[in-house]
Amino acid sequence: MEQLDLVDRGLLKLLQRDGKMKIKELAHQLNMSISPIFERIKKLENGGIIKRYKAVLDANKCGLGLTAFCNITLKDHHQEHIEGLVDVVRKMPEVTECYHIAGQFDYLLKIVVKDMEAYQHFITTKLASTPFIARVQSSFVMTAVKEEGYLEIEAG
Repeated sequence: MEQLDLVDRGLLKLLQRDGKMKIKELAHQLNMSISPIFERIKKLENGGIIKRYKAVLDANKCGLGLTAFCNITLKDHHQEHIEGLVDVVRKMPEVTECYHIAGQFDYLLKIVVKDMEAYQHFITTKLASTPFIARVQSSFVMTAVKEEGYLEIEAG
């Protein structure tokens, strides 16, 4: 994909804030006509810069009041253990994000559940029963200071 210009950058900024914004409104905000905006959006989608559109839910209002981050250490780093963990984690709806990381731990999981009892149940019946895991270290969110950050895209 070619370099992003100021219009593309502005378009991406607006869409990150409101993915449902109408093309007419985007064109108005960027002081352009509708057709070029539509073409730019399609180009950004086809080029993979815009991956998807989604609704961001309020976990508390959905009855999911506890967010935890789990640092996972694998028993060993054999390919079958890595693939096994990834396969298991992808099937766990409580895990909303999972990252393979460098440093003291191997994976970082974001877990969202109803409450501490639900978290304990998740850890003991699902995560701890995974044969690839040597250690789990949990941290609990007290207050979300910044969520769903936006990417600042550099021009050209």
